Amino acid sequence: MTPFRKFSVAMALCILATVCAAFTKPVHIVAVGASNTQGWYVGKQGAYPAKLEVLLKGKGVNANVVNAGVPFDTTAGMLKRIDSDVPRGTDIVILQPGGNDRRFLVTKEQRAANIAAMERRLRDRAIKVIVYDEEIPPQYYAFDFIHLTAAGHAFIASQLLPRVLATIDRRAIAASPQAK
Repeated sequence: MTPFRKFSVAMALCILATVCAAFTKPVHIVAVGASNTQGWYVGKQGAYPAKLEVLLKGKGVNANVVNAGVPFDTTAGMLKRIDSDVPRGTDIVILQPGGNDRRFLVTKEQRAANIAAMERRLRDRAIKVIVYDEEIPPQYYAFDFIHLTAAGHAFIASQLLPRVLATIDRRAIAASPQAK
């Protein structure tokens, strides 16, 4: 084996070991949002944060996903509580701003400013942020067309899974001795 090939194999094994270590070290995630994050109609165990935790554990990730959803909250309320709801040691925050701003007549500009302020505060604390503000297909809504069904929560968890895994991979690579 050539010296270059030995180096390449050693580097690949080192990166693999670092990524595997990230999957064994507990990953602390907080999901911030309103009633859909909280689990209106389905309860906290049926809400997407709990479903995401199960999916992550199924992938071998030692994850703890805390549900910080508050019914009727707007992005202004989320911004006010972001520091108290996201404790020291949190690795990732999933921010699901929801639709209450539209219902409570908050402007698009103010909503965007609140989301940006939350992202900035979290990143200043070295916390990775995943904003989940995608359009959710109508079949995943309950009869009130506001809250999600169990299938809707499963859908969100499945959409978040690859984003969380990618964030964990980036965290592992950033923490590796070679990245410093």
